Amino acid sequence: MWEPYKKGFKAYLQLERSLSDHSVEAYLHDVDLLTGYLKGSGLLLSPAAVELKHLQDFVKHVAELGLSPASQARIISGLRQFYRYCLLEQITTVDPTLLLEAPKLKRALPDVLSYGEIEDLIAAIDLSKPEGGRNKAILETMYSCGLRVSEVIGLRLSHLYPDLGFIRVIGKGDKERLVPIGNKALHYIHLYRTAIRVHMPVKPGREDILFLNRRGDGLSRVMIFTLIKDLARKAGIKKNISPHTFRHSFATHLVEGGADLRAVQEMLGHESITTTEIYTHLNREFLRKTLEQFHPGFRHS
Repeated sequence: MWEPYKKGFKAYLQLERSLSDHSVEAYLHDVDLLTGYLKGSGLLLSPAAVELKHLQDFVKHVAELGLSPASQARIISGLRQFYRYCLLEQITTVDPTLLLEAPKLKRALPDVLSYGEIEDLIAAIDLSKPEGGRNKAILETMYSCGLRVSEVIGLRLSHLYPDLGFIRVIGKGDKERLVPIGNKALHYIHLYRTAIRVHMPVKPGREDILFLNRRGDGLSRVMIFTLIKDLARKAGIKKNISPHTFRHSFATHLVEGGADLRAVQEMLGHESITTTEIYTHLNREFLRKTLEQFHPGFRHS
């Protein structure tokens, strides 16, 4: 009964919304879940006959299957898209998803390392190995500049301006930005370049890439992820950390220190200030913890 509507919805997503194949499949899967539920419940309803209470029962069913609030919210988003299409095509005259509530998503605040923990993590690097000097330069740069993992592995020699204390970074959507870099990070990049990289074979096409593996090729995101997990274990840091933790820590330490949010946005390369504002939430969390720790009126009796 729903097949013609699904075909029309697919064409709408591909042609009018120009969505990727992956997104189209995800939206169709959401509609399939609903039709599967209706069929299993003995409700042979057309899209126009589906009411809010049917959708609420469906969402309850999805929650009982153990899907996370984020997955539930995504499915509801898919159904909203489907009914938007139905209204456009006059398949329905009413949108039953209009009052359908998605579960409240608590924005998880990422783990942040203190400056001391970052020092401990970097101190766990084995500098007796050639890759040790490179790894130290990588982590110092990530923390000094708040880089994404893709930005650090894509850093180019021609994008370093040590005399000016800046690096040029290619961010999301190939957007370029100039980011200040600290003397400490510049020092370890210089050591890596002059004592390690200069002796390495370099693969054709990789001559301008700053950080290379032992075969003279560029590094992968997975390699940086593994390196940080391994160092955290060695340093006895129990937090759930990833390369992005360095970026979060960089931004949080700036906001805690009173940095202007617009300046932090600029350095992180955030398109929107609202993305940067998560660090004000982190900052408030930090303030609360500080008060609970040091203020007598906040201590539990």
